[in-house]
Amino acid sequence: MKYLFALIGLLAFQSLLAQVTETASVDEKSTLRERYVVMKAKSQTYNDYKVVKEFVLDGVWKITMDSLNSGKAVLRETRNKVTALETELQSIKTTLLQKEASMEEITYAGTHINVLGIDFEKKMFITISAVTVIGLLVLLGALGARLKSQQATISEKSDLIDSTNNEFEDYKRKALDRQTKLSRELQNERNKLTEIKRS
Repeated sequence: MKYLFALIGLLAFQSLLAQVTETASVDEKSTLRERYVVMKAKSQTYNDYKVVKEFVLDGVWKITMDSLNSGKAVLRETRNKVTALETELQSIKTTLLQKEASMEEITYAGTHINVLGIDFEKKMFITISAVTVIGLLVLLGALGARLKSQQATISEKSDLIDSTNNEFEDYKRKALDRQTKLSRELQNERNKLTEIKRS
């Protein structure tokens, strides 16, 4: 009979141990609320009080601490993500500001031109250049007209000088011809006089 009691005791202890292990394995996977419900259901009642086994209370405590630690880990991870996102956002803002500044510079460079250290709007520069070119063309036209007028005057004076030179040359030739003619006549008269004197 001793063996029978020992065998029954051993089986009872094993079933009790199996229940504790099963409960512990269920408890490891349970949420805090599920563990609380299990703890409340498996607790014994004494008067108006609930008597909770210490290993169940330890399991609830462990799950509570695990939940808190996992919550803290999630919170820490979330804060790290938020910090990383804020850093990335700040980097993106800086990049965006640099791109906007670059775009403003490109836009400014597209609408302005720097000549001799002075910034002009391109429209203003084109207007000034066009007025300058037109002014130079008008000046060139005026100089051309004046040059043509002076050429005409010089040509007129040259023609007048040529005409005067031709008249002078004609006069000189005629005067030389007259002088030669008069000289011959004079010589002829001298020759006649000499003959008359000899005769």
